[in-house]
Amino acid sequence: MLPWRRALRALAAVLLVTGAATLTPVATAAASAGTSASSSGWNDYACKPSAAHPRPVVLVHGTFGNSVDNWLVLAPYLVKRGYCVFSLDYGQLPGVPFFNGLGPIDKSAEQLDGFVDKVLASTGAKKADLVGHSQGGMMPRYYLKFLGGAEKVNAMIGLAPDNHGTTLLGLTKLLPYFPGVEDLLTTNTPGLADQVAGSPFLTKLNAGGDTVPGVRYTVIATKYDEVVTPYRTQFLDGPDVRNVTLQDLCPVALSEHVAIGILDRVAHHEVANALDPAHATPSTCLS
Repeated sequence: MLPWRRALRALAAVLLVTGAATLTPVATAAASAGTSASSSGWNDYACKPSAAHPRPVVLVHGTFGNSVDNWLVLAPYLVKRGYCVFSLDYGQLPGVPFFNGLGPIDKSAEQLDGFVDKVLASTGAKKADLVGHSQGGMMPRYYLKFLGGAEKVNAMIGLAPDNHGTTLLGLTKLLPYFPGVEDLLTTNTPGLADQVAGSPFLTKLNAGGDTVPGVRYTVIATKYDEVVTPYRTQFLDGPDVRNVTLQDLCPVALSEHVAIGILDRVAHHEVANALDPAHATPSTCLS
């Protein structure tokens, strides 16, 4: 048995000791958030891109995340700036509600493929821009590289993406942010196994280079990342790549892996810059 498979089995045994009592509050919050999301102009399939922002933005959540909770700050932030913004759920496991990104990542990339096609058909745009957090900043690279996504995508922006993998113990550090998820995990969580450094999935993904021609890549990382470590393993090599450390923009920024994607306004300002580099303004602590 491969070492990461042994570790995953051990993780499952530890996680299953926790009860599901906290799941209902999380579910209720997610349902309430879904209502506010649709009413705020996000996931509005009547939205048509403007001349100023001609491409729709597709948001790709991270492991244990979903299409609403991961984007309660960034999605309205981009809508207010005139973007058509959409988000999807992917990587669902049977019998596991609300906590996504746990299925095989190559299959999740197929879900992204279908969703981008739906968004392009709805908006009439020729290409989309992708913004992803954690696994959501890495998984789309499979879509770009192996599923023809490079023809449909202008820019790929990753917030704390695990582009070259992480350790299993790094992934377990996400669990306190998602109360109730521990008891739902079993050894059958391929989305976790695929993210372990050295996994067959990541070996295939990164073979022959990190990037594909025709797509602009931006990686925004924090040196306080406790999940994807060392944080510089998030960075990509290749043409049309910009790697950014949050603390180079704001030396006192304290965001770690979760906060940089969900809450950090400096990081979100840098996302806006990456979406529209021709009109970028400096990202500072006051952004």
